[in-house]
Amino acid sequence: MLSQTLNRASRSVRARRAVESLPITRNVVNRFVAGETTSDAVDASVGLLARGRSITIDVLGEDVTDLAGARATRDGYLALLAALGEAGCAAGADVSVKLSAVGQALASGEEVATAHAREICAAAGAVGATVTLDMEDHTTTDSTLAIGTLLRAEHPWVGNVLQSNLLRTPGDITDLAGAGVRIRLVKGAYREPSGVALPRKADVDHAYGRAIDALMTSPCYPMIATHDQEMLARAVARAAEAGREAGDWETQMLYGVRTDLQQQTVDAGLQMRVYLPFGTDWYGYFMRRLAERPANVAFFVRALAHR
Repeated sequence: MLSQTLNRASRSVRARRAVESLPITRNVVNRFVAGETTSDAVDASVGLLARGRSITIDVLGEDVTDLAGARATRDGYLALLAALGEAGCAAGADVSVKLSAVGQALASGEEVATAHAREICAAAGAVGATVTLDMEDHTTTDSTLAIGTLLRAEHPWVGNVLQSNLLRTPGDITDLAGAGVRIRLVKGAYREPSGVALPRKADVDHAYGRAIDALMTSPCYPMIATHDQEMLARAVARAAEAGREAGDWETQMLYGVRTDLQQQTVDAGLQMRVYLPFGTDWYGYFMRRLAERPANVAFFVRALAHR
């Protein structure tokens, strides 16, 4: 119930105003968001790389409804990639792009989003980075997967995200994994209707485990995004059974979440990539992080109690 409430709040203008008005909020957000500027993102990236992590960076923003906003997000990614290149940390880096932030929701959304994403991909390729298309709510799934297919015609390393909570995901895994695509597997952070998604957390967890099995035995490059130690152990076991070397797959975790497990993963010799968000439009991302884990809510409440 709490998770559903927070997910609804992530799309509420009134809730956004209330949360953003709290003086303590920014201090709590700093746990999950690297900063507001490109230089903040580069500095955080340098620090993570020095500690044995890889990075995937998200220029925060979503549900853009005007062309100027979509162009601004595109320009933010182009500036980020140029800055990573200048800092010497672009090679092997990844950027995560929400297509709704680059025009997907506009009247000619697919055309605009594809054009902007293509520019981001060209800039990434020029500095040795890659691009992964984030998945949003279920209404955008078909469009996001189709755009990914188009982009891979020019840039085969473009990845897609799949969510284990969606009923359609096993079929999407079959389609994408067979083509050798980079696939980030997540449980799903959006509130979805029961007709398209699994309603119970236990069912989502079981589906996630089955998806790990399917990805590890496929020709794809699995990116297992989890803070669940049981799921991580399952991924390690399935990778070994499938004969995958350490460079044949990776695990991913969120910036500021389970840093202890991140370090344990690095120490175990596994590839560990951190999802690193930055920017001023942090509200929706922040609320979904609270919704995902009760411990995050407790952290926020404790901060409020001691302001």
